[in-house]
Amino acid sequence: MTYRIDRIAGQVMPVNSFVVHGPDGLVVVDGMLTTSDAALVRQAIDDADVPLAGVVITHPHPDHYAGLTHIVGHHELPIIATSEVAAVIRRDDETKDAIVGPMMGPEWPKRRLFPNHTVGDGDTVTLGELTLRVRSLGPGESFADTIWELDDATLFVGDVAYNGMHAYLADGQWAHWLEVIDRLDHDLPSTATLYVGHGPPGAKDLLAAQRRYIETFVEAVQRHATAVADGNHRPVLDELRRIVTSEDLLFLADLSISPTLVQLTTDS
Repeated sequence: MTYRIDRIAGQVMPVNSFVVHGPDGLVVVDGMLTTSDAALVRQAIDDADVPLAGVVITHPHPDHYAGLTHIVGHHELPIIATSEVAAVIRRDDETKDAIVGPMMGPEWPKRRLFPNHTVGDGDTVTLGELTLRVRSLGPGESFADTIWELDDATLFVGDVAYNGMHAYLADGQWAHWLEVIDRLDHDLPSTATLYVGHGPPGAKDLLAAQRRYIETFVEAVQRHATAVADGNHRPVLDELRRIVTSEDLLFLADLSISPTLVQLTTDS
């Protein structure tokens, strides 16, 4: 199968969309958060010599679907996700609109497209003569994570692993996330390239780095519980800065600290 993958990195929000060039069309993997970043993807499509054949979505967080209206436009194209991912998007979009909309202001897309075609674990879809297989992972970084595979070594993994950026843990699924990482570390070939949702693509060792980040985050929240309960997140953030020196997406980690403390306190 002949293809080319272009990474479109958001400028307003550091999140990726991937434009996969196939023999007879393009496939977009994930759809950006903001109108400006979605316009970058649309420009890449317009510059290509083949049309957009469809979109696949890795997981239900809004930075991976909210900009689709500005990417797809008014064309009736397949927007594909697993039934679990599609259900969480529809369930949570109103809440995300109320929370994320004010944060993003005019960059927040007022009209958002949802998946119009659903598939199950292990199903394949063919778009633009490109065939992708989906693997459902269950809850992890989000409430429903998936991987879309072009082949055994070319994997669009969404936010299962980040590369050089801080992570979002406010969905409270970090224990499941660690289990997902363990499974993938066992199952994926050493030659795999992970096309991640945040940061450049990387090798399989991104999984080990993500495990370290999650464990550091949870242990730091536990260790600094008193400070966190008093509204002081700095000790946790300082520990995270020691393993990810970039400030990219640090605000997502910050947003995750208090919900994680609540979860840890409830679980204990």
